[in-house]
Amino acid sequence: MCGKKHNMNDEEKHNEEMDCCKNQNHNNPDHKCDMHHDDMKMEGHAHSDHENMSCCSHGGENDHSHGDHHCDIHHMNHDMGNMDHEHMNHDMGNMDHEHMNHDMSHMNHGNMGHDMSHMGHMNMSGMDHGSMGHMHMGNLKLKFWISLILTIPIIIMSPMMGMKMPFQVTFPGSDFVVLVLGTILFIYGGYPFFTSCISEMKNKKPGMMSLITMGISVAYVYSVYAVIANDILKVRPMVNDFFWELSTLIVIMLLGHWIEMNSVMNAGSALNKLAELLPDNAHLVQSDGQTKDVSVHELSEGQTILIKSGEKVPADGTIIDGSTALNESLITGESRDVQKGVDDSVIGGSINGSGTIKVKITGTGESGYLSKVMNMVSEAQSSKSEAEDLANKVAGYLFYAALIVALIAFITWSILDGVAYAVPITVSVLIIACPHALGLAIPLIISRMTSISATHGLLIRNKTALEGIKQIRYALMDKTGTLTQGDFKVNAYDSLDSNIDKKDVIKIAAAIEASSSHPLAQGIVQAFKDLNQAPLQAEKVEEIAGSGIKGTVEGKEYQVVSSSYLDKNGIDYDQKTADKYLQQGNSLSYVVENGHVVGYIAEGDSIKPGAKDMIDFLNSQNIIPVMLTGDNQQAADKVASILGIKEVNAQLVPEDKQKLVTKYQEKGKVMFIGDGVNDAPSLTKADLGVAIGSGTDVAIESADVVLVNSDPADVINLIKLAKHARTKMIQNLWWGAGYNIIALPLAAGALSSIGIIIGPMLGAVIMSLSTVIVAINAMTLKIK
Repeated sequence: MCGKKHNMNDEEKHNEEMDCCKNQNHNNPDHKCDMHHDDMKMEGHAHSDHENMSCCSHGGENDHSHGDHHCDIHHMNHDMGNMDHEHMNHDMGNMDHEHMNHDMSHMNHGNMGHDMSHMGHMNMSGMDHGSMGHMHMGNLKLKFWISLILTIPIIIMSPMMGMKMPFQVTFPGSDFVVLVLGTILFIYGGYPFFTSCISEMKNKKPGMMSLITMGISVAYVYSVYAVIANDILKVRPMVNDFFWELSTLIVIMLLGHWIEMNSVMNAGSALNKLAELLPDNAHLVQSDGQTKDVSVHELSEGQTILIKSGEKVPADGTIIDGSTALNESLITGESRDVQKGVDDSVIGGSINGSGTIKVKITGTGESGYLSKVMNMVSEAQSSKSEAEDLANKVAGYLFYAALIVALIAFITWSILDGVAYAVPITVSVLIIACPHALGLAIPLIISRMTSISATHGLLIRNKTALEGIKQIRYALMDKTGTLTQGDFKVNAYDSLDSNIDKKDVIKIAAAIEASSSHPLAQGIVQAFKDLNQAPLQAEKVEEIAGSGIKGTVEGKEYQVVSSSYLDKNGIDYDQKTADKYLQQGNSLSYVVENGHVVGYIAEGDSIKPGAKDMIDFLNSQNIIPVMLTGDNQQAADKVASILGIKEVNAQLVPEDKQKLVTKYQEKGKVMFIGDGVNDAPSLTKADLGVAIGSGTDVAIESADVVLVNSDPADVINLIKLAKHARTKMIQNLWWGAGYNIIALPLAAGALSSIGIIIGPMLGAVIMSLSTVIVAINAMTLKIK
């Protein structure tokens, strides 16, 4: 293992540490997670163990061991031993960061100082950091303001494409002052464009940075020649310089990048958030039985660790002593605590409940479950980063168009009138192609879109992904936490004994369940609180091993158990009523007194209010909704039938979801909506990833858009806004670059024979007008 802290405060140190990581081997492709949840027999309530929750979480043939909770559903076998991790050895060598052309040379990575060595070694040897342009947000802001200060005197002392301005001030030697200021600006302000241009050229994909670099380089070189010719060689007629165009282009491009980065700046990294799920230290059990605190990255397979109540599990393993309930919601996305005992597997990153357990490590580093998820996320990021935004595509076309037209003009006019006549025309062609308006066309839309989205509960993190919104054909989504609330609520309860009132059923059960932290128990307690009645006190509360819980209330002993307890003890109950609620996706608890069922309580996960509206809207847009869930088939089908979802894939593990995303992408573009760590690879892999705001940090960091209010109905506004924004982007790109279709040939003198030619002055007017139109058009963006 690398074992270094990647606290990247400067590029040299960062590259050095990357070399450290890239030399590691990935030689455990056949690792088996061995998550046999099927072994967790759920016949009992066992609140402290919370065992029944895994039944509802993952589905199973188990009895929904809340003891009093009857699940009767299939699947529980989550043996992940056959998980194909062979392709998860994440090589990011081909990652194309071309669209990240921001100057980040002085990026302060201080917030990325997590020790990720224990998370495995991702092969990052080929990552081209140069292609990111190396710019930190604060540095970009500073570079803009300094460039603006340098630009003001240049504008005052130099003409715009040879056109004298009313405010222009000249004096003896002013041309040399402009030359000095222009040189400083060219080197300082143009640096991020030069570095990014080099990256684009290496990737053989010239885009915006190449077009800008070409424009400012031609403007600078020709302007230096103009100063020498005019002020030193005294050439007549005077040669026009282009310092005005040089300075304004640099400032406008820096402004455009600043606006865009400020609007969609990612605050963190999904990989960092995944690394944070593991604790820094672990309690290693030594040969003499004593424990020693060690760094997590020092752990190895076969060692034994002690995990105390409330601590995070530091590595994958198998319990060899003790029992507890683990909160795996951060990992699985399911809200229910899972009962764990001897021989059961645990996942690194999950949170231990009230018990203390000893675990034999089966997976650390790259062989650990979270590392597999990290590799899947990174792999998805690598493939997704190849996307190229609209502005870059248009700039690439314009780059080639300007070069071709300029070359034709130079050759043609050199033959007709000589090189001296051809050079100014060639330069004019290249200068007119400078993307002043194009540089603001997209950033202004993004800024406006970000502002509007914020007021509608949307956080946009990746505008490139939104540009393909019209091509989305499938909306894949998680169930728990996305379409449903992710917690249990009492949906129905009733008395089956004439001597007990209906409200007494919930009152008695709440008294016995009051001390339990189990989600189902808490649902019962909350339902009683909603009645606003005085509580009863339970005494002699005890768990019924594998079946439920019992206690004495007002001198009478009651049991709160599942149907398995009733079957085992020969206690009669109404099977028709049970089937009714089970088919609705509920769990059933029975209140028993003296061997007689006196009442029942049905609990289930409720559907979010906005889910139905979202599904209806997706269908109206010819976007097919598809449910992907780790829950059981019966529960998934019930939710799907209520919402109108026809395609359902249940009982899935994380890599299943990502594979299905890939499968659906073969048919068309895919949007994925989810909230858990297990959704992170799918959120990243999808063409458009949408995270629920109440979900995990990892999911949020993996997504392109975050639903801040966790309301699935906000997807409606997202799609409407994104489609309108794309239309505006295309309009702005035409205004920002489309005029070149006419301007470039005319500037090259294509119609000079009939007296039609675009000179520097007219070119400047057209360029300025297009910039104004682009700005006004961006301001009219709204949600339709």
